Amino acid sequence: MTAKKRFIAALERKMPDRLPVTTHHLMKYFLDKYMGGISNDEFFDYFGLDPILWLAAQKPDEAKGESFDPNDEEVDLASSRQIVSPNWHIETEDVPGQEYKTTRFSIVTPKKTLSMVLQSTGYTNWVTERLIKEKTDIEIIAAYAPAPACDVDKVNRLAEEYGERGLVRGNIPGFDIYGQPGCWQDAACLYGTENLILATFDDPAWVHEFLRILKARKKAFVESMTGARFDLVEHGGGDASSTVISPRLFDEFVAPYDAELIALAHAAGQRVVYHTCGGMMPILENIAAMDPDAMETFTPSGMGGDVDLLEAKRRIGSRVSMIGGFDQFHYFSGCSAEETRRAVRRCFEEAGEGGGYILSPSDHFFDADPELIMAYADEARRCVY
Repeated sequence: MTAKKRFIAALERKMPDRLPVTTHHLMKYFLDKYMGGISNDEFFDYFGLDPILWLAAQKPDEAKGESFDPNDEEVDLASSRQIVSPNWHIETEDVPGQEYKTTRFSIVTPKKTLSMVLQSTGYTNWVTERLIKEKTDIEIIAAYAPAPACDVDKVNRLAEEYGERGLVRGNIPGFDIYGQPGCWQDAACLYGTENLILATFDDPAWVHEFLRILKARKKAFVESMTGARFDLVEHGGGDASSTVISPRLFDEFVAPYDAELIALAHAAGQRVVYHTCGGMMPILENIAAMDPDAMETFTPSGMGGDVDLLEAKRRIGSRVSMIGGFDQFHYFSGCSAEETRRAVRRCFEEAGEGGGYILSPSDHFFDADPELIMAYADEARRCVY
C-alpha cells in the first residue's frame, strides 16, 4: 500500500498491509537541534515513517473587506496567517525587559481595543495576558472578528502535488494570534482555563454565549470546506480532557458545540479527528458520541494522561479509529532501542487488532534521540496484519 492508502484504510477502521506509523506535529526546535534543520518531508523519509502534510488553508472574505494582515507573513504551510479588516486591525509591540521574548498584540476595533500578550522560547509560545478581560469583550469578537473561509483551491493544489505520498491533514481554525480548534479550547486560550471553569458555575449563560460566538466563526470555515481534498481535519483540544474538566462539564459545555461542527464537517465531505491530550478514560464514550471519525491522543499515565490502550480499544474501537498511544517521553530518550521496540509492540498488541489504529506519539515532542525514533519506525513497519 502507499502511505495514503494505509492511512485511509486505518481511518475507515479497516486493516492495512501493516501498522501505519507516523508522528504528531513536528517541532522546528527538534528538527533544528537534532536533525540539522531538515524539512518535515525529509524527516519522514529519513526515518521511513508514513508522511503527513499539515496544511492551514484559511483565506479572507474579500467581499467583506477582509485581507491577510500584511505584517504577518506565512511561516510554513501549517501556520495560518492573521486576517484583518477595516474594523479589526492588529498591532504588535515588543515588550522589553522580559526573561523571554514578549509580544503584545492589540486588536483595534471601532468600539474598543483588545489586547493579548504572548511569550516564546525556541520551544513554544504561551499566553501571559488573556484577550478577554471583561465579559462584554466577547461582544467585540461577535461584532467585528473576521470569519475565515477555506481556501479550497490551495488545499486541492497541494493535495494533488502530495499525491499518494501521505495524509493531507488540516484543522478547524482557532482564534487568530493564539487559539485552537475546539470551541471550549479556544475559549480557554482567550479567557484562561481556570477562569472559564469558574464561570461555568458563576455565569453559565455567559459561557454558552461565548462558545456560540466562537462556534459561529468556526462554522463559517467548516461550511466552506466542501470539495477540499483534506484526508483528515483536526478538532478539539486538551482543555476538554478529563484531567482538566469533569464529564458533566464536557457534556454541557463541550459536546454540544464541537459535535455540531463535526456534523457540518461531515456534510462538507470531511473526516474529523478529535484531539484530547490528557485524560480520556472517563469520557471515551462521550467523545465517540460526537461522531468523529478518529480520536487522539490516548496519552498514557507516564505522560500525564490516564489511557489504558487495551481498554480504550475494547470500549470505542468499533466506533472510531484510534491515533496515538505511544509514550514519547520515556521511549524516545533515556532508554534502549529494545525498550522502544517493546513499547511499539505493546501498542500494536493492545490497539491494533482488526485495524483502525495509527501508531503515533501521544502529541508532539521537542527532545528525542534519533536512534530511538529509528527503532520506533522500524519496529512499527514489522507490525503486519
